[in-house]
Amino acid sequence: MYFPTSAARQLLTVPALPDTIPEHVLCIEASPRKSLFCVLTRSSLTVWRVRPSAPLAHISRSESSLIEHGDNTAVTWSPDGSRIVIQTTMSYLVLVTVDYIPDASAYQPPRAGSGVQHNFLQGPGEGIPLQSLSLALEGVICAEGQVLSVSPRKHHILFSTSSPPAVQRIPWPIYDETETGEQTARRSLMGHDTWVLNDHELPWLVDSDVTVTKILHSTGVETWITSDGRAYFVRLQERHSENASGLGEGEISRSSTPTRASGTSRPSNESSGSQPFHHWQGTCIHNFEVPRWVQKQRSVDDGIGVSSTYLEPRRAVAIAVNARFSLVAVGTQSGSIEFTSFPTQDGPAPTPKVVEVPNLYNRSSGSVTAMEWSSDGYVLAVGWTHGWAIFSVGGRCLASGFGVDDHIDGERFQDTFMHGVKDLFWAPGNFELLVLTPPGTKPDGQVFILPFAKSATTCQHSPDNTRYAFLQMDDRALVYRGADQPDMSVINPESDVWQHIKIPQSYLASNWPVRYSALSSDGRLIAIAGRRGLVHYSSTSGRWKMFSNITQEQAFTVKGGLLWFHHVLIAAVEVSKSYQIRLYSRDMELSNQNVLHREILTSPVVILSLVDNSLLVYTADNMLSHYLIVPTADTIKLHLCGSITFDGIIASPSAVRALSWMIPNAQKRLGDPVDDLAAATVLMMVGGQLVLLRPRKSGSQEVNYDMQIFAERIEFCWIHLRGIGALENSLWGYDGQRIRVWLNALAIEPSSSANEPSSVKESVSIPLDFYPLSVLMDKGIIIGVEYEAATRTNLSFVMFRHATSSHLFLHHVLRHHLESGQVKEAVTLAKHYQHLVFFAHALEILLHTVVESEATIDSEDTSTSVSPESGALPAVVEFLDHFDAALDVVVGCARKTEMARWKRLFGIVGNPHTLFETCLASKRLKTAGSYLLVLHNLEQLDENNKDAVRLLNCAAKAQDWQLCRELLRFLHSIDDTGKALRHALSETSLLKNAMAP
Repeated sequence: MYFPTSAARQLLTVPALPDTIPEHVLCIEASPRKSLFCVLTRSSLTVWRVRPSAPLAHISRSESSLIEHGDNTAVTWSPDGSRIVIQTTMSYLVLVTVDYIPDASAYQPPRAGSGVQHNFLQGPGEGIPLQSLSLALEGVICAEGQVLSVSPRKHHILFSTSSPPAVQRIPWPIYDETETGEQTARRSLMGHDTWVLNDHELPWLVDSDVTVTKILHSTGVETWITSDGRAYFVRLQERHSENASGLGEGEISRSSTPTRASGTSRPSNESSGSQPFHHWQGTCIHNFEVPRWVQKQRSVDDGIGVSSTYLEPRRAVAIAVNARFSLVAVGTQSGSIEFTSFPTQDGPAPTPKVVEVPNLYNRSSGSVTAMEWSSDGYVLAVGWTHGWAIFSVGGRCLASGFGVDDHIDGERFQDTFMHGVKDLFWAPGNFELLVLTPPGTKPDGQVFILPFAKSATTCQHSPDNTRYAFLQMDDRALVYRGADQPDMSVINPESDVWQHIKIPQSYLASNWPVRYSALSSDGRLIAIAGRRGLVHYSSTSGRWKMFSNITQEQAFTVKGGLLWFHHVLIAAVEVSKSYQIRLYSRDMELSNQNVLHREILTSPVVILSLVDNSLLVYTADNMLSHYLIVPTADTIKLHLCGSITFDGIIASPSAVRALSWMIPNAQKRLGDPVDDLAAATVLMMVGGQLVLLRPRKSGSQEVNYDMQIFAERIEFCWIHLRGIGALENSLWGYDGQRIRVWLNALAIEPSSSANEPSSVKESVSIPLDFYPLSVLMDKGIIIGVEYEAATRTNLSFVMFRHATSSHLFLHHVLRHHLESGQVKEAVTLAKHYQHLVFFAHALEILLHTVVESEATIDSEDTSTSVSPESGALPAVVEFLDHFDAALDVVVGCARKTEMARWKRLFGIVGNPHTLFETCLASKRLKTAGSYLLVLHNLEQLDENNKDAVRLLNCAAKAQDWQLCRELLRFLHSIDDTGKALRHALSETSLLKNAMAP
């Protein structure tokens, strides 16, 4: 899904200023919109632009300020990006204002002569001028107690302290020329609140004798990490109000605890008694049991502290919240990563899932230092003391680095992030990861930018984007063309079957990053949408089409997705706070005058989906609309067939990531397409849940929907409405470890439990050791990629690339049918694939898998003997008899399994000597030669080797000299004296033919 590519870029963070002493970078912090980031050192602060990567402003604290207030330790941005708060070692908060200077550029191009040609091409995101800004010291706040963590909000600064252990809140400085200084100070004091951490004020704390070491706030979710290593969801409420108040941010309702425990604020000014009191509510989301000996030691010490140092392995040191998938990632002191679902108000505490961290060389990862989810929620970037890794939302490791494998020159090697990461964040568009490495011998070059290629389904999860393996990079699109190649090219990992399509630089320069990518059903047309406008490409002509009028391009933003209907591009756009669906033709130039159709909407589009000529539009007001695409003599239009609301069914419309439907066969054949919406079963991916909404008509003919949850933690899915045989209407979902297939999802009965919908057991489970991107249904293959990192002794950096991998799925589906006794269905499905070059290989894998699995069951349960007719092996053998390759499959499987399995195998298939005779009779001489080896191992050959002699004669008559050579070598190997070989030669005419002139 996300894969590092090419090589990392290194930024030189020491400002090119006179009399500047180089200092190590302490931390980096992205602005709220991720377009800027600041770099903090012991005494200075520098604000950088992300793209292009360049410093915009720099401020240094004086030596007297450092002595009086302490050195810099941490930095955070205000939510609006207008202020920066610096935390110091002496518990002061230094406020720095960020003033944006409009119509001024931070850099001026050098003057060139009139005859000089400017051939510089602007890269992605480099067309927007480098806006100038200035940094100014606003003031210093002296905090009561040692400051541990700072979290600026819209109207306040929230921070935690030790001695006393508390959470405090102060308002931002307010400047009003009509008020005197005393009035301003009094108003500021009225907003100062303090919550002391104890059993009385915060009774929901597992251990009240703690401090809050980290306060984090993202996407409306507030989290605390306490000094005992536990983590909490918290929210601030008014004392006598059910609504949250004070901070002005949204909340997650499911984070509240069943009991209304509270911690009441204490205003600093007693005259403010008329102000409403606030209290914190919280629930523990990361808990662990402390060993008894530690508890006893604490009771003996009577609060002084544990004399023996105890480091809890599951102690939380970092946390990252994924609101889109309702998931929390917790990084621990021991270096492990745990994924936990959001807690519910009345349900039990979710069980955490420990993510497997790859460690091929048994190297220590150290403690987790930083974590951040990508803005789309699909991947988590993790930094450790000695490495880094990227995990999918299902827990699969997509890339990692814990040192380098090959011997390198340590003095020349620059990519120090391979040995440890101190801080990190995702750049806009999630195509780049900025990482900060621990300080080394050199004070410069601690910041690196890692480029990534990601699946286009992370931008838009449409059926066509999953039909082909489709990757999106910062400046190009990669399309897998193996589906159009011969069969052997698909399964050959060395085949270069990726087409690289460069996006026009003139478009990306001012519209970076790419937000949506769409591929047509035949893979020939591509549409790209960035910050503004759109462009599209045809692989047939090799040409891009762009807006010739830049004003028209910059007037709209694609919001909701792009789709191709044959040569017509369907785009959901936002124009001046209004919402439309526009239709563009590939054959016409891009302009407002050439828009084929405009459909006005009242709400922004969340997702588009196309099924045949039906356009499904799901909007932010929780409405699903069905449009028919109607071609006319001159143009093409959308006809609204109907809409239905999902209020009460889908709680958060923005969480819907995929949309499709399945129509019953009766409606397809006999029904009116206008009525499809009332009869269709709607498929959705809501967060990580794969959901089916089944229609049910009430007495008043009103359509209601029953929700059926197929699976949790699904990263993406495929739906095959017109599959092959039993694969029609099948659902394919990937959960980070395996592909789960539900065959004929329309026929699966709803859950019998009305209280709580449960997951539906999949028909087929396909484990994979790579990340899948596409299912080639007509070839029976799953295509995916995995990353590779290469180092060279003569290079100072690491090179990243992605390698294509494939996996046959045919034998998995066939085995499901055969284990269910559905031989006829298995034969029908297999006949669609028998023309493939690797069909016999798939059947051999099927037979080998069944033989080995039954042998494993027999070895584990020795109390009962397995009858010859039990198990799936008889059904597999019956199935193989329908195909000409059966004899080759059986002997190929036998030669790849242990001889102990042969008794069971040939007890079902038949006597191998009989199969040998069958091969001779049907002139399958090479197959007969393989059976000859089986007969030899079973000691079924006579002393004179008559069967070998007969086969040798047949091979000589057929002039198959290669087989003759192998048979003679075989006869020589079974008899060192040479007697068997001489006897065979005397019984054949080989020597006579060789001696004849």
